[in-house]
Amino acid sequence: NGKIFQGAMVQITAAGYAAAGSATAANVTIGRAEESVDNTGGANGDKRIKVRRGVFRFGNSAAGDLIARTEIGKTVYVVDDQTVAKTNNAGARPAAGICLDVDAQGVWVEFA
Repeated sequence: NGKIFQGAMVQITAAGYAAAGSATAANVTIGRAEESVDNTGGANGDKRIKVRRGVFRFGNSAAGDLIARTEIGKTVYVVDDQTVAKTNNAGARPAAGICLDVDAQGVWVEFA
């Protein structure tokens, strides 16, 4: 019962269904959406989505969770479907993937 936009992080929920990336600790991040899918009003499993693993750039968090070059090689965490952070916020955020680079436009994250 939701939307996942092309280019967004995709997670698998505790119930085993795809969802847009969020700071839900029980979810597992699996990659980036290759298409937009709208299942608003639908039941779990009514629609499917193509997801790709690889290296993709996402927005950087802010303040104390801003990711710097010193985080390269470390795990980064999901804030929302388009943003990653340096910490798991005391266990509230699931892992997104491994930080491979940081530039002015965001953070390059590897989904393996």
